[in-house]
Amino acid sequence: MKRWVFPKLCDGLYEVAREISSPRHYLKLCGSDEELRSALPTGWQMQPQNYLMAATAVVRDTGSLPDGYRLAWHQDGPVCRVHILAPNGDLAASGTAAETMEAFIYDRIETASDHQRKGLGMAVMHALGSARKSSTGPQLLVATDEGHSLYVRLGWTVIAPFATAMIPDREP
Repeated sequence: MKRWVFPKLCDGLYEVAREISSPRHYLKLCGSDEELRSALPTGWQMQPQNYLMAATAVVRDTGSLPDGYRLAWHQDGPVCRVHILAPNGDLAASGTAAETMEAFIYDRIETASDHQRKGLGMAVMHALGSARKSSTGPQLLVATDEGHSLYVRLGWTVIAPFATAMIPDREP
């Protein structure tokens, strides 16, 4: 799987879209589904609309984890990964973040359905945010429809729609 992310429609996006024919490759655009769809040849499939969001405040600590849950944290250069394990050892929540010179970017913040509504997603966000070295740059993430409303309640704002297309697996 490969992902290409473009801040706007450009020649590079058109070029990549024409050159790729293998499944499980993703093109992402800070823009609407209609904009991305207009740049794609046949064979690409649109994914659900997402939202590029930003926050300037620090992600607040939500307190301790529920009984029996434990957090594992790993940093490799600018990339930080967090996993929260359930009492039975299953992965309950996870996320990744990376800091550039311009922004702190959260990615793939997920909570397993059996473990939602326990504050685990916020615990992941807080743990990742603790790796942030610069307090001046924005914090960014791409939210799904489901996550969008949660992040808005937490003070995040939408910067732009975020469109994704992929080439699906071929049927045998």
